Amino acid sequence: MRAPPAKVIITCAVTGNLTRPEQTRHLPITPRQVADSALEAAQAGAAVVHLHVRDPATGTPSMALEHYREVVDRIRSANPDLILNLTTGPGGRFVPSDHDPKVAAAGTTLLPPEARVAHIAEIRPDVCTLDLNTMNSGKEVVINTPRNVRKMAKIINEAGVIPEVELFDSGDIALMHDMLADGSLSGHMLCSFVMGVRYGFQPSPETVIYARNHLPPDLQFTGIGIGRWMFPIVAQSFLAGGHVRVGLEDGVYLSRGVLAQSNALLVEKAQRIVEDLGGEVASPSEARTMIGLRA
Repeated sequence: MRAPPAKVIITCAVTGNLTRPEQTRHLPITPRQVADSALEAAQAGAAVVHLHVRDPATGTPSMALEHYREVVDRIRSANPDLILNLTTGPGGRFVPSDHDPKVAAAGTTLLPPEARVAHIAEIRPDVCTLDLNTMNSGKEVVINTPRNVRKMAKIINEAGVIPEVELFDSGDIALMHDMLADGSLSGHMLCSFVMGVRYGFQPSPETVIYARNHLPPDLQFTGIGIGRWMFPIVAQSFLAGGHVRVGLEDGVYLSRGVLAQSNALLVEKAQRIVEDLGGEVASPSEARTMIGLRA
């Protein structure tokens, strides 16, 4: 059994890849909006911000280096202690066509693994995600093959960036152990359990504990709840010995039927939950020490 951490790291996932502007008018879109929302989340108690970027004109997900660079530069100039975690998730989605399932249909985003981490090698954030899941996602499939994630991990490591390994089901944990065994990953990493995606880990206290118990004992983890599971997983992750994440990437409601008007409000609620359960929230500088980043 793990005790709750002495200090809890709150991550805010600011805009994401799948949340749509029509779901909420409060979703940050432009680089300036993403950066401003991240800084507001930090003021509310987040030590880490997890960042995607979008096309400013359409609001659709983007991988444009210039958008990432603008977001990072704006945040670093205003709050250099805030831990920046960039996504590498986009580029792994396959949509089979109706006439031939091996032919890609509209919505397919598959990219070479090197392209999915090009912005990481260029910008060198503190942390970046590394998804290990291959799974059904609605009518689509997310594909992250062992060969490709090893290629991505190599570039991440060479850039001096800490990987946050995102785990969507128990097979992903098995792949993570294989990568630790062959040196593709080292012990200097983080991991997250993503719960509430329909065909992945089902959200429950039992799932959090099951996943935690399959980790190396010294590996720090964060529970992520999607949609209505966002705040229940905050509590469950903390009680199981982990850190927490909220943000408009994961859910758009502050409470039942009430849209969150900002990421900061989601962070404030997460902090209240942690503190009401007896925990303390880590500052960015404390979180840097906890995960082995520069002070």
